[in-house]
Amino acid sequence: MKRPSLTKALPAFTHTIRFRLTVLYSGLLFVLTALVLGATYLAVERSGEAHPVTKQFSVTKIVNGEEVGEFDAVKVAEVEAAVNYETLANLRRFSIAVLGGVAVASLALGWILSGRALRPVRSISRTAADIQATDLSQRIRLQGPKDELRDLADTVDSMLERLDEAFRAQRQLIDDASHELRSPLAIIRANVDAVLTAEDSNEEERRTAARSVDRATTRMTHLVEDLLATARRNAPALADADVDLAAAAAEACEEFLPLAVERGLTLHRRLTTGLTVIGDHDALRRAVGNLLSNAVRLSPPGTLITVAAGRSANWLWVAVRDEGPGILDDDQTRVFDRFWRANAAGGRDRHAGLGLAIVRQIVESHGGQVRLFSQVGEGSTFVLWFPAPGVGHGNGGPPGNAPL
Repeated sequence: MKRPSLTKALPAFTHTIRFRLTVLYSGLLFVLTALVLGATYLAVERSGEAHPVTKQFSVTKIVNGEEVGEFDAVKVAEVEAAVNYETLANLRRFSIAVLGGVAVASLALGWILSGRALRPVRSISRTAADIQATDLSQRIRLQGPKDELRDLADTVDSMLERLDEAFRAQRQLIDDASHELRSPLAIIRANVDAVLTAEDSNEEERRTAARSVDRATTRMTHLVEDLLATARRNAPALADADVDLAAAAAEACEEFLPLAVERGLTLHRRLTTGLTVIGDHDALRRAVGNLLSNAVRLSPPGTLITVAAGRSANWLWVAVRDEGPGILDDDQTRVFDRFWRANAAGGRDRHAGLGLAIVRQIVESHGGQVRLFSQVGEGSTFVLWFPAPGVGHGNGGPPGNAPL
């Protein structure tokens, strides 16, 4: 039979850090006290000879020439040695008693001090134990001196804050996506059921139902693509490289040129070459493409859409300008929110509402910023600003005016 190890046989409290710190504090104090008492004992011992009285002799006392008696006597050196011997004996007994008292007192004191030192750790442990995957609102908020444990608690609070925000954004995205998907799915289900259950449905009704299903599936496809783009840009393994902004914008223009021509729009390009940023080529092309998608969809026939790229001071930029309905002043601060949709007249836009949110996410993940310049009835200009590589631009943001 395998015998249990000594470590497992010990009580549970002996496995704690508090117990080890207590033993450490107590051991150090005991050793220091022993060294001091030992040094004192050696100093006293070496200060003179020390031994019991061993040499006695009889002395005859004579008074006025007559012997009056005998008594025992010792030499003065023997007396001094005996006194030293007794002193050392008392010192040994005192030292043993002091060491015993120090051992007990140091254990109690070490237990108290280690408990006070580890109190912040217990607070961190309790908070971590209370945290669940669905509730990250708990915070440690450790008080006291700004020491290593306080830094640890603040770091954990900061991590919890980021995790809580990420979970909130994830839940919001899931709720919004499920809400957006529910509508096209209901349209598909209603049209399919109507065609399948109606035995007298004619060809025209079936074509109308098919067109409705096609529009709903197209809307769902765009939504899924936007969600995948969002997830891809959040992936930690995404590799960045040197990207030519003009090339990415030109590819986006080529993609939307047929649709612009079909709708009677003119797509004008003013792209300066040699504008290099560090990032993801596909993501930047998609950001410009999302702006073009909105411009082509909302611009009236016969108008002009301009796509330009250039450099201003320490910033590179790509801009898309249209002559569409424009955006209300109150709406300009919300157009980049996920699933928020409205047009200049205040009516609802049937688009999924993720395009501009993805644009902002892509630009900010590249260290840039998005600016919107718009007036109702005069069109809108979206500008994507990116910091130029290798240039110190930490003071202030991009220019506040539209480059077009």
